[in-house]
This record gives sequence, structure tokens and C-alpha cells, in this order.
Amino acid sequence: MEFQSILDLEESAFKDQVRPAFFVDLNLDQILELIQFQWSQEVRPYFGYFPQNEACEAYRRNIYQDVKREAIQELLMNYVNQMRERRTASENEQEVEENMQRVVWHIWEIYHYCRAFEDLYRGLAEQKPASEGFACFCQFLENYLQSASFVEIRDRVYALHQELTGFQLIFTIENDLITLNQGELPGTYDQFLEKSFPGHKKKLRSPFAGTLHLSNLELELITMFRKKNPSFFRKAEAFSRDYPVYANETLLRFDQEIGYYLAFCRFEEKMKREGFEFAVPATDSSREICAHGLYDLALACANYQQKKEVVSNDLVYHPQERFFVVTGPNQGGKTTFARSLGQLIYFTKMGLDVPAVSANVHYFTNILTHFSVEESIETGRGKLKEELSRLAPMMSAINENAFVIINELFTTAANYDACIMGKRVLEHFQQQRCHGVYVTHLKELGEGGEAIVSLRALVEEIEEEQPIESAAANSVPPRRRIRSVRRFKMIRSPAEDNGCASDLVEKYQLTYEQLRARLNR
Repeated sequence: MEFQSILDLEESAFKDQVRPAFFVDLNLDQILELIQFQWSQEVRPYFGYFPQNEACEAYRRNIYQDVKREAIQELLMNYVNQMRERRTASENEQEVEENMQRVVWHIWEIYHYCRAFEDLYRGLAEQKPASEGFACFCQFLENYLQSASFVEIRDRVYALHQELTGFQLIFTIENDLITLNQGELPGTYDQFLEKSFPGHKKKLRSPFAGTLHLSNLELELITMFRKKNPSFFRKAEAFSRDYPVYANETLLRFDQEIGYYLAFCRFEEKMKREGFEFAVPATDSSREICAHGLYDLALACANYQQKKEVVSNDLVYHPQERFFVVTGPNQGGKTTFARSLGQLIYFTKMGLDVPAVSANVHYFTNILTHFSVEESIETGRGKLKEELSRLAPMMSAINENAFVIINELFTTAANYDACIMGKRVLEHFQQQRCHGVYVTHLKELGEGGEAIVSLRALVEEIEEEQPIESAAANSVPPRRRIRSVRRFKMIRSPAEDNGCASDLVEKYQLTYEQLRARLNR
């Protein structure tokens, strides 16, 4: 296989499309903001499109498992730092005004480029990554590093770099006369200053490290130095003229794309330190679609700093089952459950680990979402019309074997009409061989035969101890109080008319008998 990209086995048809609507519906934007926050280069666009097919998803998944290996991750981070130095040198080269400065920064730019890929190749050859993607990349890199063009540029830049870093200059100012000599001094420049001008309150630093723009003194020094070393300057200028463009486009693409894996890996490690589980999803189509300990990753990101618990759920689609129809009380975790399912499919398709203890996920061509919207002020259309306008393209396009997530559709229509439309939506996507989840207040939608599974949000009332902080330090241990917590789990069960209303009525003593007793006092 000829290597093209560490991200794509084949170029994806999704790549040129506008980012899909499900990003907002599944709160993926919030997750990507945190991933990007911890990474220096822009990586969010790479999370915006799916690989071309099932083989491409497996290609990414295997590469990511290599990236997670500690030794390979450290090797890649060293490479990233070298390439960051290269970009800094390139930016400095564009900013400076004096030609000799541009030449020197160009030497540093190409030096970091050569070092980065040579060090990376040696490290990968030693670590022997298991994935097809890294194997092909290593072969491509080996051929490139052995090419006559690269060997020539590498040898020339290494020689210039060695000569450049070997220069040591001593200039003396006495009676308005500047004397410049080449020589050797023991230690660093700062050590020389400390020895010559001792003093604890002085901040000693190089006068040449403050700005890229040269002072008159620095220009004079360079002119004097150039006269004493004409050979180096001729070679440096010739090198800069010979290699205005030097980088391989495939390798530059690798430099951009490898951040996709490293950024998510760093994010995953941070979440694991906070106690959240991640799993490598199995993709065995002969087994049931299932997940154990699945949770909403966006909600986990929002809650972990406040030490709030994120409830996880288990699920399984048996062979003939296509859709979960989820009912239950408001604020009962139904939408959170639907989002967690969408995130499970998304991260599996992206070749990354999933927020669960374990999972087996089949291949799906796409993710389609339709979440309830408010009336549009701009268009003047009512809520039902807004919903239908979003639903129409989803149902008119060919979306075979997609995963569909529908949340509270047709809430403004009469129950009878909403049931008819909801059943037609479910029938349509079943005919397209889709799987999915439909969150609704209509219990009738859960009565659709063996392909439809009715799930209900089960309310768990638990007692939780909470410490009450003491007012003074070093006082007696803090008192503790009991707090009632409501947790919601999804269970296979027919829908109920009252949800958890009866539980709440009894808890707050609002039954008919309780109200009558209080009124008759």
C-alpha cells in the first residue's frame, strides 16, 4: 500500500461537506473545545468528518492503539516539539528584516525539519508499531530519508548548523572603541556575566534574546563578524537560495494529522485520571450491538470539576431489534441516554476509544439526529413546521444502515397525529435498515413489534452522605448529613402513564388523603 495519510486509508467523501448537525445535538462541540484547549495546533476540523468506509475506520482505530503506547506517544511528542521549533523558526524568518537573520533562521528551520523526521524514523523502527498505517508510513519515511535529495540537504544543513553553533565571540568596549574577537569562554554567557558582575539582585540575561529586530550595535557586530567569516556567510546564503522550498508535502500532512490522535489521547488520559472509563470498541458484526457502563462524555466533562456523579447505562440490541423507544419523566435522563448512544457510534466511527467500560458496535454509514427545536423567530414558522423542515431531507435522502437519534418529535401536535407521524418515521428508517433511539412522551410508539424495544427511565431514590464542613480549622470532625439523590437508569419496560409522578406526590405528602387530612385540621 502506498502511504498517503495517517488519517485516511482513502480520501473521505465527508471531507468537503459542511459539519453535520449532529455535532450540536450530541454536544460534541463541548467535547472538542476541551480537546482543542489542551493542544497547540488546530485539530477540530479533523473531527468533523467520518472515514470513507469500514476499512478506513479500522485503519484509524489500529493507529490510535499504537499512539496510546507510552513509548510511541513519547516519541511522537518529541517529534511534535521539534516541528514546533521548525514553525517558530519559519515565523521568525518571515518577521526579521536583515537578510543575514533570515538566512540563519532558514538554516534553523530546515535543521529542525531534518532532525524531527530522522529521530522519528529511528524511534519507530525500534518500537515497531503494529498498525498498517504506521508500517506504511515508516516505509515511506525510510525511502524519503534515503533519497539523494534529502541526503544532500541534510548533510549541508547539519554542517552549517554545526559551524553556526560553534561560533563564540568576545567583544570589548573601551574608550568608545569596540573590539571583536573570536575565542572560547568556559560555560554559558549567563555564567560569564555572573562571574564578572556578581550580585543577587541583578537579573542577568543576554541582550540579544529580547527581540527579533536588531539594534544598531547588533548590526555593527554582524557586519564585523561577516568580514572575519566570509566563507560561512557565502555558504549560508547559497544554501538559502538553493532550498527556498524543501519540505515533502506528504510529511507536512502527517505533521498536521498526527495531532488528531495525540490531542484525543491526551484528553482521554486526563478524563481517566478523573475516574472515567474508556474502552476500545469491538466491531464484531456477528455479535449483538451492546455497551456496558456507557455514559454521556459531554456531561462528564461538565460535571467532573464539581464532583457530580454521571450515571452510566448498559444496553443491548438483540438481532431483530432496531430502535429503542425511550419514555419516562421529564429530567429523567432520556436525552442524556440518547446522546451517550450517539457519542458511542461517533467515536467508534472516528477510530477512537469510547466512553464506556466495554462495547461492541456494528458499522453504520452515518449518524442522523433530530432534536426538538423552538419556534423560529426569523422565519415565523411554528415549532411543528420547523421540525418537519429538518426531518424532510433526512427521510428523502438514501440513508441505509445509518444510526438515527430522534428526541421529542411532534410535541406540539395532538397525540393522535403525533403517534401516526412517529410510527411512519420509525417504519421509514426500519425500511432503510437503520438502528437508533427515539425519545418520546408517546407510549404507543413503543408498541411496534420485535424491532421496537420500549425503554423506560427508572427512578432510583438513594440516600447519600455529605460532609458538613466545620467552621474552624483543626476542630472536631465535620458532621454529616443524609441527602436524597434521584438517579435514572434505562430499563426494558413498557411505558407508564404517570412516570414518577406518584412517587413525587407521595414523597411531598400531596396525595388526596394527605391533602384532605391537612385541610380538615
